Formats: sequence, C-alpha cells, structure tokens
Amino acid sequence: MGATTTNIIKIAVTGGAGSGKTSVCRRLKEWGLNVISSDTLAREVVAPGTDAFKNIINYFGKKVLLPDGALNRSKLRRIITGDDAARSALERFVHPAITKLVQLKMAQAGKEGERFVVVEVPLLFELGIQDRFDVVVLISAERELRVQRLMERDSISKKEAKDLLDVQMTDDEKAQQSDFIIKNDDNIKKLIRSVDLFYKKLYQKHAKNGVKALDRHKIMI
Repeated sequence: MGATTTNIIKIAVTGGAGSGKTSVCRRLKEWGLNVISSDTLAREVVAPGTDAFKNIINYFGKKVLLPDGALNRSKLRRIITGDDAARSALERFVHPAITKLVQLKMAQAGKEGERFVVVEVPLLFELGIQDRFDVVVLISAERELRVQRLMERDSISKKEAKDLLDVQMTDDEKAQQSDFIIKNDDNIKKLIRSVDLFYKKLYQKHAKNGVKALDRHKIMI
C-alpha cells in the first residue's frame, strides 16, 4: 500500500460485516498497540450536533433517534439495507467525516510517539483511503458463516443479513488490494493464533528495518 511520511506504521484492519474485525483489533490491543475502533469513529462522526448528524436527521427524520436523542444506528442500518437511495445519502453525509476523523486520529498517534497505529475501517476501499496506510489487513470469512454471525450478533433475519452483505464489496475484490489476509473461518483460538503470527511478522520487520522493509505482496495467514 502507499507509503507514509512519518515513522509511525499505519495499519488498516478491514473486512466485511461479520468477518471478525473487532476480535482481531481486540487482540492487537492486547499486544499494546494503539487501536482505533470503527465503533469509536462511527459514534464520534454521528454524535448529536455534528454536521453528519444534522444531515441524517434532515433526510431520514426523527424516527432514527433514540429516546436520549442519539442516533439509532441499528434502525438506520435496517432502513438503508435494500434502499440504494437511502444508503447513498447516508454515505454522502458520513464518509467525508469518517475520512477526516481517521486522518486526525492517526496524526494524533504520531504526535504521541506511537510506533504503530491500527485503525478498524470496515469501508476502507469504499472510502478510497487504502493508500493512506502502510499496511492493509483483510479479515476474511466464508459468506454463510458471516450470515450466521450477523443473525446472532444483530438479532436480524437471514434475509436481512444477506441483504447487508450484498451491498458490500466481496472478499475477493478486497484481497486484490490487501497486504495481509487473515482467515476467520474457524474458532476464536485459531483466529488469535493468526493475529499473533501477523503481529510478530510485522513487529520483527519493523524493529529490524523500518516501514520500508514491509512486504508489499499478499501474505495469507
């Protein structure tokens, strides 16, 4: 992926819904890495009072609000699933703000002297910001397994889960632009071992030679 202008190594963790991105980021955080979660980004971008929040309410109405005035993201997700116009509108309101916030968070990490910063970015390629990272890690999983995970995690129907995946880029498309691919088709113990292997490969290369020595070809883990 694209080179950065600072010594900090910027790592993007991406993947489709239900792939296991959050579990991967949680493990990397246990290794002591600075991890910025997609949930943190999403909540900050659509917090009450932000431009994105105001635009969303103007377009979708107050029906997407929780009793406390915050955005009901689960309801909003259900509304845009299968509605191309609604999804496009939401992306228009949110994507620029997410891109800006990602840049801000990474700059802050650099100023704090971090060696690595990990950003969980589900829509990395859709946002077109993959070249702003030194390393792109794709978390991949079989489609049917992801459907089951989404049904259990979000308490949604099989059709709703499939509809959500249908509007996302496929793993094959994302793999073409990724440096590391971590498969998550098994249990959590196997996933943790894969994440640990990725971290060790990354750390060893960085500690010895710096960011320029990182492999630019895809590595399956």
